[in-house]
Amino acid sequence: MSDVAIIGGGIVGLAVARALLHEHGVVPVVLEAEQRLASHQTGHNSGVIHSGLYYKPGSRKARDCVAGRDAMYAFCREHGVAYERCGKLVVATTEEQTGALDALERRGRANGLEGLLRVDADGMGEYEPHVRGRAALWVPETGIVDFTRVAEALATELRSKGATIRTGWHVRRVERRPAGFVLHGESEELEASHLINCAGLQSDRVARMCGLDPGLRIVPFRGEYWQLAAGRDGLVRNLVYPVPDPRLPFLGVHFTRKLGGGVEVGPNAVLAWSRESYSRTGFSARDTLATLSYAGFWRLIARHWRFGIGELHRSLIKTAFVRDARRLVPDLGAADLERDGMGIRAQAVAPDGAIVDDFRILEGERMLHVLNAPSPAATASLAIGRYIASRARAARNPA
Repeated sequence: MSDVAIIGGGIVGLAVARALLHEHGVVPVVLEAEQRLASHQTGHNSGVIHSGLYYKPGSRKARDCVAGRDAMYAFCREHGVAYERCGKLVVATTEEQTGALDALERRGRANGLEGLLRVDADGMGEYEPHVRGRAALWVPETGIVDFTRVAEALATELRSKGATIRTGWHVRRVERRPAGFVLHGESEELEASHLINCAGLQSDRVARMCGLDPGLRIVPFRGEYWQLAAGRDGLVRNLVYPVPDPRLPFLGVHFTRKLGGGVEVGPNAVLAWSRESYSRTGFSARDTLATLSYAGFWRLIARHWRFGIGELHRSLIKTAFVRDARRLVPDLGAADLERDGMGIRAQAVAPDGAIVDDFRILEGERMLHVLNAPSPAATASLAIGRYIASRARAARNPA
């Protein structure tokens, strides 16, 4: 019998476990369906420690990103996880984007970012000699890390303090009992008095398994990356991002130096036919049917079909992707790009087709479901973990 069972061994689930243990004295059990931790969104993202530039001042996203960024740097130092605070350049290439860059700068300063510097077309060459644009914002608090290594360090710390982490433990059914739950796996059962769902790509299904209506559905989007070919890494020193479209949760095609070497370029964001397959041809009949049978998906398409066609075009036609990337780095050629990996984004979509771009947490009796923890979830994971743990604790002791 466990006091708290956490479903999901990604960075958010592990951060919740850490907060329960450190701040509330609760020793949890973490259940991960895959054979290794951080197998999905945590282990397939770009590895960027975000600064907190993009988010509305005063919002939970802004507060969690800034607090989580600082906590992430401190955790990495304490546990010997390699990272670099390398900074990034956010570039405006059109007059319209220049105005949006002004708004970004105001947001960053309101969120307490230090060292922000506005540079003109000539000044950006000091940071990125091959980048071109009308103006740019230098953001020195942005960094890079391997979040899989962070997850491993979290797991090591948790185990050393008595927490149980079970990999290869796929929750197939949840049975309610007066004193809590019985979680049924492939060949064994586990009893828990409380449950926290941090299942990411499967979070909506886990909520339904527990008898709740999540009020949304996870629609998977595949993020496809290219990388700069050997010998062309010098085109980008660190991180280069475009000014994002505020109407969409995606940041656009950008350049990201990886901690172990090399530079990623991307991603495209195209509909995925499987929630957990990391290939361009990956297909799951169950996942495809779940997407295509959901009215909210078709309303999403009706709202953003132009964006979707553009992303699909860049996915299928390399020259179209290169043309988009060249807006930031004009010296880039088609021969400079090679196929790289990809990730799956768990995009929560409301029944009316709206993109759920903020945290969505659903409470039930003795349970808490994290249905949406969007970017910057990895950066902010330690802050998010504290918040979720405090809510779970409050639900257990309503005073």
